[in-house]
Amino acid sequence: MNPLVLGPQRIVCLTEETTEWLYLLGQERRIVGISGYTVRPRRAREEKPKVSAFLTAKIDKILALEPDCVFGFSDLQADIASALIRAGVQVTVFNQRSVDEIFSMLFQVGAMVGEAEQARARIAQMQANLQALRAQAATFTRRPRVYFEEWDQPHISGIRWVSELIGIAGGDDIFPELAVQSLGKDRIIADGQTIVDRAPDIVIGSWCGKKFRPEKVAQRPGWQDVPAVRDAQLFEIKSVDILQPGPAALTDGVAQLHRIMAQWAQQHG
Repeated sequence: MNPLVLGPQRIVCLTEETTEWLYLLGQERRIVGISGYTVRPRRAREEKPKVSAFLTAKIDKILALEPDCVFGFSDLQADIASALIRAGVQVTVFNQRSVDEIFSMLFQVGAMVGEAEQARARIAQMQANLQALRAQAATFTRRPRVYFEEWDQPHISGIRWVSELIGIAGGDDIFPELAVQSLGKDRIIADGQTIVDRAPDIVIGSWCGKKFRPEKVAQRPGWQDVPAVRDAQLFEIKSVDILQPGPAALTDGVAQLHRIMAQWAQQHG
């Protein structure tokens, strides 16, 4: 009798975070296809065939890889998922929007590939690191007011896990009421004066693959008296480090946020 093989053996990852996680778990051999937007880890681009964008995918190419599982993200990939399901492929679509939901996704993926204990240990370490950052932030005399911008035209504020990570890192998101909206179109700030009125101390740009231009932000009409502009507190965090709801945001992304917040707090203590 052949030994029981646990979990999917031929996985296609339609977004980067599951690819990165499987590599971290040492399970990259199971991956047979990835998103063309994958950057982390860098070697995945060299080792794995690219079969999808974000909203579109090469269905025929995916089927030719004979996957026994496809990992997707959110309702935005519902059409891709539907086509693959109709073709008889098992599809698991996660929809993590908060820090807790990201951790839940990571554990589920780990369990599916027989690495539940390793996943649990890695998650515990990430959670401990976040708690350490939160404890350091608790020592700040003042917390900066932060505007996180996912896109510039129109202005789109940060999604929920980013807002939560800003809080952990020591700042306060100036648009918490928008952060709970899962879709970018529901986080549009139609009137830039609203941002000015909320007077952010720090502006962080992460323009989804487009280079952040702090000089353009500083030149926006009426922004000259915004504290972040006046004090040159305009920063970029690459979207690959903060806007992927997976390991990157919980490690490199939040670390960058904390460095920015800690520097501001030191200057304004």
